[in-house]
Amino acid sequence: MKLLVTGGAGFIGSVVTRMLLDAGHQVVILDDLRTGHREALAPDATHVEASIHDAARVITADAGFDGVLHFAALIAAGESMIKPELYWRNNTVGTLALIDAVRAAGVPRMVFSSTAAVYGNPTELPITENAVKAPTNTYGATKLAVDMALTSEAIAHGLAAVSLRYFNVAGAHLAGDIALGERHDPETHLIPIALDVAAGRREKLQLFGDDYPTVDGTCVRDYIHVADLARAHLLALDAATSGQHRIYNLGNGNGFTNRQVVDVVREVTGHQLPVEVAPRREGDPAELVASSTLAREELGWVPQKPTLHDMVGDAWAFYRTHILGQQ
Repeated sequence: MKLLVTGGAGFIGSVVTRMLLDAGHQVVILDDLRTGHREALAPDATHVEASIHDAARVITADAGFDGVLHFAALIAAGESMIKPELYWRNNTVGTLALIDAVRAAGVPRMVFSSTAAVYGNPTELPITENAVKAPTNTYGATKLAVDMALTSEAIAHGLAAVSLRYFNVAGAHLAGDIALGERHDPETHLIPIALDVAAGRREKLQLFGDDYPTVDGTCVRDYIHVADLARAHLLALDAATSGQHRIYNLGNGNGFTNRQVVDVVREVTGHQLPVEVAPRREGDPAELVASSTLAREELGWVPQKPTLHDMVGDAWAFYRTHILGQQ
């Protein structure tokens, strides 16, 4: 198939692009490099440096696209509460422009990078796709708005749409000479921050709250390896059905506390991590764990790297060679 990948220079988009190419697909990447990295672009793909607002320049009736995989988005939940206009304009308005281009060009299928943030503070665990949607930040609200738009598009215009709701993505894609890992600026995710501390690039790691009703008092989160996540996109592409919008949670189904993450980082890196307990952050739920039963049953998706050691080990290997420059 000929596929357009938006955000193909980002962490997840770049990994999915490599897997699509390995599977024999032709890929065009649409990425303005606002937050992505030029070195993450797959050399075998065509790169168009443009915004998703200008998607109609690329997705034309004679371009021959068979599908779109949409990753381009701003993702910092905290920033989304300070600068909500940026998130509505990019994540929602930009995606509506993309959907318009898809419809006008007659592209039959679309896979959307959604998020567990649409659920907010869950009322039940594990979280299923039918759980109450009540995002607690603008980022989650913008993604939920797109999910709703895709449902309407599928019903009204026959689009084959799939939304994949991610939980915490970690690890790195390491295959031969290919190494793709997490590099956000600023970095807000626990594992890469912990690796920074292990490498001596940060003084200490802050854990926000140690009085939650969990096994060790720290928050519980569901982590998924980026390679497992990427494989789900290829399965979703094949499963997309005209006139339907299918939604799947992607997670391990197992939760890990923040202290457990710290312990594994210490074990993998061989370095001590100075830790400081800070007050809870407003809006942080005690526990977020996904039910991925639907993805397993309907897509045949099974995580192949489910342990924290898998994720931290691959992330550390990428970090050492591509951030620290060590062999």
